[in-house]
Parts: sequence; structure tokens; C-alpha cells
Amino acid sequence: MKRIFGRIEYKWLVAICFVTGLFMEILDTTIINTAIPTLTEEFDATPAGIEWVILGYLLALAVFIPASGWIGDRFGTKKTFLFALTVFTGASILCGFAQSLDQLIGFRLLQGVGGGMLTPVGTAMLYRAFPPEERARASAILIVPTVIAPALGPLVGGFIVTHFSWRWIFYVNIPVGVFGIMFAATFLKEHRELRSARFDMAGFGLSGAGLAGVLYALSHAPTHGWLSGQVLATGLGGLVLLAIMVKVETTITEPMLALRLYRDRIFRNGNIAGTLSYGSFIGFIFLLPQFLQGLLGASAFESGLATFPQAIGVIAMSQFVGRWYHTVGPRRLVTFGMTMAASVTLLFVFLDQNSSLFAVAVLMFLRGCFMAFCFMPIQAATYSNVDAPDTGRASAIFSAQRQTSAALGVAILATVFVSRSNHGLAAGREPTDALLSGYHWGFVGASIIFLIGAAWSWTRIKDSDAARTMQPRPRLQKV
Repeated sequence: MKRIFGRIEYKWLVAICFVTGLFMEILDTTIINTAIPTLTEEFDATPAGIEWVILGYLLALAVFIPASGWIGDRFGTKKTFLFALTVFTGASILCGFAQSLDQLIGFRLLQGVGGGMLTPVGTAMLYRAFPPEERARASAILIVPTVIAPALGPLVGGFIVTHFSWRWIFYVNIPVGVFGIMFAATFLKEHRELRSARFDMAGFGLSGAGLAGVLYALSHAPTHGWLSGQVLATGLGGLVLLAIMVKVETTITEPMLALRLYRDRIFRNGNIAGTLSYGSFIGFIFLLPQFLQGLLGASAFESGLATFPQAIGVIAMSQFVGRWYHTVGPRRLVTFGMTMAASVTLLFVFLDQNSSLFAVAVLMFLRGCFMAFCFMPIQAATYSNVDAPDTGRASAIFSAQRQTSAALGVAILATVFVSRSNHGLAAGREPTDALLSGYHWGFVGASIIFLIGAAWSWTRIKDSDAARTMQPRPRLQKV
């Protein structure tokens, strides 16, 4: 392995490690969705029981994401990344061997422990390896797993469930995980922050429990109703715990979550812009496959083929956006991207049960092209003024906010879909027409979120705040 990769510059070795781990972790959050009907039949499970296969993983992520920054700083990013990757890969093997629903849920919780540390620690390593003037390049690397993995999950999952056993949706992680472990152990350098303080138990408990409560409420709100006792209790309880956490973390000397970073304008405004863009992105990905499979009669695999061009569009256009970032600046790039993404998303309102999958694929490709103008500049600009010692804590905050934004986007669009569909049924419309109306209103909701993000980016994001990342990359001197 050293002979093959030994001459590659260290920052690119870090990028390979990061992409490997993050791709596997994000893929796992979407690939399992296609296997839920099969798992329900396999274990003779109730809907309330089977939902914990997804929810348990989500809540474990929520608990360990906030702690990941401190753990990486205290014990070293290499050790932490290897530990997280090993736990995730090992838990994937156990999930494949699960003989009961309880075992599967337990192993998914263990997967969440590893997954919760992979993303923030990997992000911290990446941004430490790339200097500020090359953050745009680092952000372009982040796009690869962040966009391709969610799109590839339903495609790969649909193929596996159709032609093989559901257990292979977990076994596919094994070769990727083993490669990642060997590669990271061979090439990564250890980094530890000497100033890291004692473990902040109050911050860990409050942030983990609060975030888990909010995510639990968001995941149940569309089906149980926003005013149901269960949703209100967990949601409001989570918000109260997070409010107490903010009070505690801003009054102690060395908090687990460095909330003081929000004083930096570009970090604060970039995170909010990211919440809006990623929330609409994931919420739409959640809604569209149901439309394709429920009304157009597409299989899970065909649905994945129709939606995958979005990832191709993002990757292709990111190469150009990365070059324009240094001269155009994040403000105009992000505003343009969200405005155009809103416009393309709105075109889905004209689709019906007679629409072709090819038309969907073309629209998804265009949507992906414009999403590239959002993702890469937001990632680069948000970390503009974050110094190396704070990179781990900043990535933990960014990851927690991204996880919450995904859940929020799904909850909002699912609620719009359910409420408008029920309204159509109550008005006496045919079930197909009522569902179509619900999907259309959901697509409108995704467009509105993008437009809000565009307005926020134009008025709040300042290119001058991201000046460190807009400096042209140094050119190699000719000898």
C-alpha cells in the first residue's frame, strides 16, 4: 500500500481516509430504507418496532456527534477515527448476522456510536490538512460522499434487496471499512490538542439528550402530528435541555461544544445557510422516491436510477464552482445556487403519474448542478475563521446542525405532504389525485425553503468575512 500511495501529498491521503469513512456512514443512513418492508416481514415486526432500526441509529448519532470534537482533541484524531471506523465496520458485520429485531436494533445503536464520531473527526482532519486558501478544494472533496452516498443508497439497496439477501446491505460495508482501517493506520498522522480539558459530562449529557429528543420528535411529527403528546414531550423536552446546555456551555472555561464560535459572523450565518440548503436537499430526496414508486410505479432500483443524476450534476459542477469561489465569492454563488435550485425544484410540480423517468432524471441533473453552488461555498466559507485548535469542536457543531437540518427538512416536507393529501381526501378527491396534490405541495415547500436560504445568503453572508478562504491558491514556482 505504501508503494502505491507513498508519493501522494499528505493532505490527499487525509482526503482518501475521510471520503472512505464518510461515504460509508452516509450510505448506511439511506440504503436501509429500501429493506424496511423485507425486514418487517423477516422479523414479523410491527411498524412501531421496525422504525427503531432507523431511529436507533439516528439517536446514537445524535448522542455522540457533540462529543466527537472533544474525544478527537483529547485522544488524538487518528486513534479516534480508527476507533470509529472499526466500531462502525464491526457493527455492520453484527447487523448482517442479527437473528432478531432486538439484536438488529442493538447493533444499529452500536453503528451509530461509530458513525457519530466519523464525520466530525474526519472533517477536522481534512480542514487541518488544507490551509485556509485551499478550503474551497477541501469543501469540494466533502461534496463527494455528502451527495453521492444519499443518492446511491436507494439504488444499491434496491438492487441488493431485489436480487440478494437484505443482510448484504450491511455486508457491503466490510471491504470499504477494512480498506479504510488499513489505509488510516498506515498513513494518518496523530494530532492531539494539548489544551484539551477534562471531559465535560454536563455538556455531553445535555447536548446528547437534547439533540436526541429533538430528532425523535421531528421523525415522529409527520405521522403522529405535531401536537401529539409524544412529539410535544420529546420535542419541547429536547429544546429545554438544549437551552440549559447553551447556558452551561457558555459559562464554563472549557466546554465540550465551543458555542463561542457562533460569535464569528460567517460561522453563524454559514451554518444557518447550510441548514436551509441541506434540509431542503434531504427532505426532497425523502419525498421524491415515494412519488416515483407510489404514483409512477417505478421499482426501488428504477427510482434510484432516476434520482442518481442529481449527484452527477453536483460533482460535475463542483469542479467549476471551486475555481470561481476565489473570484466570485460565497455570497453570490450560494444565492444563485439556491435561487436556481428552487426554480428547478418547482418544475416537479408539473409532473404527474404519466411523466417519464427520463424527465425526472434530467430535472435531477439540473438540480444537482445548481446545488453545487450551495454546498461547496457554504462548507468553505463557514470554516473561514476557524483556527486549527478549534477545528474539531467546529466540525462537531457543523455535523450536529447538519443532522438536525436533515431531520427538520424531512419532517416539514412530510408534514406538508400528509396534510395536503388528507385535505384532498376530505374534500372528496380521488386517492390518486389527493396524493399527487400532496406531493406537489411538498415540492413547493422544498422550493420555498431554498428561496428563504437564498434571501438569507444574499443579506447575511459577507465575502469579506470569508477573505481567508478566497485568497488565490499559491502556484508552484518553476525551477
